[in-house]
Amino acid sequence: MTTKTATLNDFEKTSPVRRIVMGLVFLLAAGLIWFLFIRTLEPGVKTTFKMMPGGSNQTIPDWIFGTVPMLKTLVGISLVAGGYQLARGFRKRTNLVLGLVGGMFVFAFLTWATADGSLNLAGLIRSALVKAVPLTLGALSGVLCERSGVVNIAIEGMMLTGAFVSALVGSLTNIWIGLLAAVLSGGILAAVLAVLSIKYKTDQIIAGTIINIFATGITSFLSARFLQVYQNLNDPGRFPTIKIPVLSDIPFLGPILFQHNMFVYAVFIFLIVITIGLYYTRWGLRTRSVGEHPKAADTLGINVFRTRYFSVILGGFMAGFGGAYFTLGSVGRFDELMTAGRGFIGLAAMIFGNWNPFGSFSAGLLFGFFDALASKLAILKVPIPSEVMLMFPYLATMVILAGVIGRGQMPAADGQPYEKE
Repeated sequence: MTTKTATLNDFEKTSPVRRIVMGLVFLLAAGLIWFLFIRTLEPGVKTTFKMMPGGSNQTIPDWIFGTVPMLKTLVGISLVAGGYQLARGFRKRTNLVLGLVGGMFVFAFLTWATADGSLNLAGLIRSALVKAVPLTLGALSGVLCERSGVVNIAIEGMMLTGAFVSALVGSLTNIWIGLLAAVLSGGILAAVLAVLSIKYKTDQIIAGTIINIFATGITSFLSARFLQVYQNLNDPGRFPTIKIPVLSDIPFLGPILFQHNMFVYAVFIFLIVITIGLYYTRWGLRTRSVGEHPKAADTLGINVFRTRYFSVILGGFMAGFGGAYFTLGSVGRFDELMTAGRGFIGLAAMIFGNWNPFGSFSAGLLFGFFDALASKLAILKVPIPSEVMLMFPYLATMVILAGVIGRGQMPAADGQPYEKE
């Protein structure tokens, strides 16, 4: 009886309009695969995906298959998904099916683009993971701040400052002290943002913008004045690649997941720690309550101001760590404006991920994938500008914000100063 009632309730809560719209989206994906890809191909062409990342010692055979049959299979699956969605609906699993259909469309594009050619699929996935690292760290910084109710658009400035400080201090001392200095520099800027936003109740967007402008100006000036003149001040070195025993020898997945420097592994650790902290600890409950309803939290004896200060500074530490990635984990030196908007993209990943750590990581992977794919288009000789590929994640973010996939669960008190009565 209970199961039947729950099923009826789920059915009644399913929006007929959304069910029809999602069904049409699935059918549209099938139609686009047919019209854009299958219709333009000659029968008999084959697609070759290489399954070994560059530098791997493993021997994995290439994945070779008929391009048109594979695309027709994807069309069939999308048609079945669309028909079922229109007839009955996937209900709570609609977003999951939408993600699968979207993934199939991207795979169809790769299959079509590589027709009569080859693409290192394993290398593309590995590159996407690496490019997702700074985006995920920026997104985690935003999650920590906004879950407590403080909007932090200064992530870009914190990351840029962390990159500069890590290069300078790392060159003068060693790479680990450079990393620590970067983390502290992000925390200092976050403390400034916290004081302006929490104590003086300055508009949080304006406060963050000021920090971004300051960070851009000071790092550019000091770089031109010192780092470009004295090259020994801009040579901190890089963290080495660490191969995890046994795991790095797993075919295909081993080189992709377990042969990186410490920043990639740190992202995995942070995801687990922050998720547990936010959703399974007293601190996390208090942080989320302050971000949702600070007055109620204050009534229950939670210090709203102290909780917000702590979360914002912790987010600054995360952003500073993310900035150090650019110098100590990637190129081994500092260049002006080298973060190139990654902090803002991290904020977009946070929104895409619904203010959730693992959701933000998934969004970071999506952004990183299209970033990596854009650099491959010239090699594949696909007649699509790389800038068009880079637009896709942002378009998807706007779709989410429009509520097509579902309402985002932004903290209710996000960006609102708290007045203690």
